[in-house]
Amino acid sequence: MNYLTVDNLSKSYGEHSLFQDISFSVHKDQKIAFVAKNGTGKTSILNIISGNDQADSGTVTYRKGITVSFLSQDPTFDNALTVEETIFASDNAILKVINNYEKALLNPDDSEAYQAAFDAMEQHEAWDFETLYKQILFKLKLDDLNQKVSVLSGGQKKRLALANALINKPDLLILDEPTNHLDLEMIEWLETFFAKENITLFMVTHDRFFLERVCTEIIELDEGQLYNYKGNYSYYLEKREARIENEAAETGKAKQLFKKELAWMRKQPKARTTKSKSRIDDFADIKHRAHQRRNDHEVQLELNMERLGSKILEFHNVTKAFKDKSILDGFDYTFKKGERVGIIGKNGTGKTTFLNILTETAQPDSGKVIKGDTIKFGYYTQNGITIKPEQKVIDVIREFGDYIPLKKGRQISAQQLLERFLFSRKKQYDFVEKLSGGERKRLYLCTVLIQNPNFLILDEPTNDLDIVTLNVLESFLLDFPGCIIVVSHDRYFMDKVIDHLFVFRGEGVIEDFPGNYSDYRTYEDSQPIVTKIDKEDKKDTKSIKQNETSKLSYNEEKELKNIESKLNTLAYDKKEIENKFNNPDLSQEAINALSEDLQKIIDTIASKEERWFELSSKLEQ
Repeated sequence: MNYLTVDNLSKSYGEHSLFQDISFSVHKDQKIAFVAKNGTGKTSILNIISGNDQADSGTVTYRKGITVSFLSQDPTFDNALTVEETIFASDNAILKVINNYEKALLNPDDSEAYQAAFDAMEQHEAWDFETLYKQILFKLKLDDLNQKVSVLSGGQKKRLALANALINKPDLLILDEPTNHLDLEMIEWLETFFAKENITLFMVTHDRFFLERVCTEIIELDEGQLYNYKGNYSYYLEKREARIENEAAETGKAKQLFKKELAWMRKQPKARTTKSKSRIDDFADIKHRAHQRRNDHEVQLELNMERLGSKILEFHNVTKAFKDKSILDGFDYTFKKGERVGIIGKNGTGKTTFLNILTETAQPDSGKVIKGDTIKFGYYTQNGITIKPEQKVIDVIREFGDYIPLKKGRQISAQQLLERFLFSRKKQYDFVEKLSGGERKRLYLCTVLIQNPNFLILDEPTNDLDIVTLNVLESFLLDFPGCIIVVSHDRYFMDKVIDHLFVFRGEGVIEDFPGNYSDYRTYEDSQPIVTKIDKEDKKDTKSIKQNETSKLSYNEEKELKNIESKLNTLAYDKKEIENKFNNPDLSQEAINALSEDLQKIIDTIASKEERWFELSSKLEQ
């Protein structure tokens, strides 16, 4: 069943043509990713098919009667509403039924209104839907339903827009970078949600793990042409490479044929036969194919690095808290040369605060951070580049000088450097505010790297960068001889770049995991659920973890380090079961089943606590 048809779509801005006469369709149950380089029109296409922009030519046609939801990168809301009011403000009929029912609950004396609302819930089978929408809000950390939209952060607003789109359960869901502003736990939940829900997706995303696990088809816009790949990201990479190799071979053959036909054209007399006229007509097509060139320029990250001394960076008993919220609690760590650390943890556990303390833009409550004399930070923040009114791209770089030093004493001009970051001479004189989101991030990356840092701090560097640029950045970081700290929800990027992880558990607990993200996920999934241990025991465990010689075997040490890893999962599961007991309509059979589930969790808690104390006692011997 065809849900969406895009026919001969074209879009230009002045003399710059984004795309010409492209056509594709989206059918029921397809999960399609749309990929292209930054600045080639991905977001423009999404805006056109969602009705937020107009094409120069072509048509966009939806199947009659279907519902469509669109997630943009910059959602807008009524700031006067609460989170829950924003959800209920949609056109979803079932949500209106639930809203009426919840209002009826607030007026128990009006039995007639309550009965009508209750009957409507039964008629529309809204009970399961109510559970679903509250679960979605809980998973996206929007469980304070009375919070005003006006006080939400940009990331929270993006998650609210995502929640709205999911809750409406549309026939077709159009998403622009859905994983931006989600932590790893949220992304993995969203992957599972899309896997089990019968929903049709059309999305733009740079998250290669997400592409691999969610999408069943990829449409690529390359050199103004559309290419379809019936498979996931791995299949796409394989077939794309084969296509480009085949195109190169065909161009080579066309060049040989062109030389032959060109020689024939030059020898022909002015009077031509009908047969030769046909050959002359074909010559124009051969010439076009022979002169085709791929615009496959890649970002070139060849920059100098300041010398790195023996002393890098040291944390000594560092503590930081905001009111009752502990971020760091006696944290000790000594960074070594060439260290590559990934930082993961739920939103709000203090990852950005840690980076600010590290770079001395924030001060700890107690303890010391000692920085080596040769350290020069390069800090790529989530805020990105500061846009000044009417500032041109070239002016951004010239603020750092007209000439930029490279390796081995060489230097290049600001214009040449921008060309290495894929900004043409013409593009360099565009205003910064006219750049796409990905182009701004690429320019910002350039400003960070040209300062020749030897300690790179990258806070969500992959947001809005296209896949080609990400691959180049990964290669650059693999060869970078300095220290690297990466905060990212991009699991593919983390796996390639980092050697070990700082896992922010919350409440001041930071674990040092020896491996990349996939190693960590595999280990976490292999662990049984455990319970929370009181704060005193947590502090003891943390002191054991950090910079101490262990009396345990390697496997026992890993077990002890990760024994608290499922605390939040357990707390959530237990809370969910306990909340279900509050439902007055539960049958005796359902109560018995919930009681059995709760008892299993309690038994696991007891067993795991016993093992934790057993391992801890070995360290005290």
